[in-house]
Amino acid sequence: MDEELRSAAVPRWRGTAGRLEVWYATLSDPVTRAGLWIHCETVAPLQGEPYAHGWATRFAADGPPRTERFGPQPVEPANGAAWFDSAGALVGPERLTGRVGPLAWDLSWKDGGPPLWTFPRAAWERELLPGAQVVLAPTADFAGTLTVGDEVRRVDGWRGGLAHIYGHGNAKRWGWIHADLGGGDVVEAVTAVSHKPGLRRLAPMAFVRFRIGGRDWPASPLPSLRLRTTLGLRHWQLEGRIGGHKVLIRVDQPAEKCVSLQYTDPDGGTAVCTNTEQADVHIDVDDRHWSVLGTGHAEVGLRGGAAPEPNERTTA
Repeated sequence: MDEELRSAAVPRWRGTAGRLEVWYATLSDPVTRAGLWIHCETVAPLQGEPYAHGWATRFAADGPPRTERFGPQPVEPANGAAWFDSAGALVGPERLTGRVGPLAWDLSWKDGGPPLWTFPRAAWERELLPGAQVVLAPTADFAGTLTVGDEVRRVDGWRGGLAHIYGHGNAKRWGWIHADLGGGDVVEAVTAVSHKPGLRRLAPMAFVRFRIGGRDWPASPLPSLRLRTTLGLRHWQLEGRIGGHKVLIRVDQPAEKCVSLQYTDPDGGTAVCTNTEQADVHIDVDDRHWSVLGTGHAEVGLRGGAAPEPNERTTA
C-alpha cells in the first residue's frame, strides 16, 4: 500500500468522543445495473460508549432495493490490518466481507490509480473541517460473491468506489454523486451545509472532482464557489462555473430505486439520507457531455430526523 493510500485509508479515530468515522463502498454491474451499497461506521457519542454499526443495501436489477443492518456493537480503536472489523463486517486493503440476515458479501477490489481528494488533503490530514471525505479507490473493479438467501451470485466486472469519511457528524443538508464516466474517467461531488453554529446559514459548499484521462480536475480540491446547488429528494443539480468552464450536473433519483435510512450523530442528532446506486446522472462541461444511466451513485441527506418531501427544493 503506497503512502498516499495509507494516509487516506488508515483509521483516524483514536477514542475521542464526538467523532464519526465511515468507510463505504458503492458498486454497480454495468450489464444488469444491479448495485450494492456497503456502509460501515464507528460512532463515538459525546455521551455514552462508542459503537460500530452499518448496513448493506442490495439494489436488484428487477426489483426494489432491500437494506440489512448490522450492529451496534461496542468498539475500540482499530489496531489490526483491517480498517474496519466489527459487527460481522470487514473493510481493508483490497477486501470487503460481511454477513447480515440473508445477505452476505465476499469481495475483492482493485484500483490502479491514486485516491481522489474530494476535499483538500491538508484539511483531511489536519482535521480542519467539521467533516471531510476522500475516495480511496475512485475507479475500483470489484469481484467475488454476493449471497442472497441460499443463492450465491458471482460479482465480476462491477465498477464503483470505496471512500472514507471522518469528522464530527453529518452536515445540515447534503448531496453526493459518484459516477463512472467510462474509460477510467470518474466524477465525485459533495455539496453540503455544515450544522455547526456560524456555518449553518451559509449556502451549500460544492466540492467537485473529475478524473479525466488520468488527470484530476480542477487542479485544486478547494470548493467550487461559483456552483449553485439545488437540492430535491428526486431531482437535484449543481450549476455554474469551475474556473472558466461552464458546468451542469443533473441527478435523477427514481423513488422506486431509492432507500431512505435514519441514523444518529455523535451529538445525538438524527439524519436521514436517501440513496440509490441506480441514479441517472447527466454532466455538461462546456460542450462536452456524459450521461450515466441507471448506474450513477447518488444521495441527498437532511439532518433533523425526516427526509424532505418529494417536491421540496432547497436552493442556494
